[in-house]
Amino acid sequence: MIDAYAKNYLHDDLRWIREAMLSKLDGLSEYDIRRPLTSTGTNLLGLIKHLSFWEARYFGEVFDRPFPEPLPRWDDEAERGADMWVTEHESRAEIVDRYRRVWDHADATIDALAIDAPGHVPWWPRPEVKLFNILVHVLTETSRHAGHADILREHLDGTVGVDAASAAQQEEDDTFWDNRRTEIERAARAARPEPH
Repeated sequence: MIDAYAKNYLHDDLRWIREAMLSKLDGLSEYDIRRPLTSTGTNLLGLIKHLSFWEARYFGEVFDRPFPEPLPRWDDEAERGADMWVTEHESRAEIVDRYRRVWDHADATIDALAIDAPGHVPWWPRPEVKLFNILVHVLTETSRHAGHADILREHLDGTVGVDAASAAQQEEDDTFWDNRRTEIERAARAARPEPH
């Protein structure tokens, strides 16, 4: 049946991308996983914290299966953006462990419900959804943030790849990447429009 296939396919992809997200923390110091690497403060551990809160909401309250631990309110303006960074009082283990507990809760929701099970997302303009919509949305958002994490990790120590296994298989050396960057820079400069 296509519904069961679609649900399993999306769920397997979600499981894989979650692990890829966590692999971005491997081998980095507390400072490096927390430090702001963009003008808006994006950082690796903050991305994990953000994903844990939102996945807990989407596979929790949306389907009347609330995550059993307290979460900040999604509509609290004073807390807006607080899920994107980690205070000095929050540990790496605390953030990672919560994310894994969220996975267990979300997986139980996904396993228990049919792909067309109804849900309600009060913060969406069209709040009536199906499990299918939420699976696609959470997979898309997690993949989007995994792309951010890829770039942040490359910036920190040059590690590339979507997970630890692919990063370990990287065969190109620094000379290869220096030459590639030089080639791309040359092409970018050559493509500049002529001044009028």
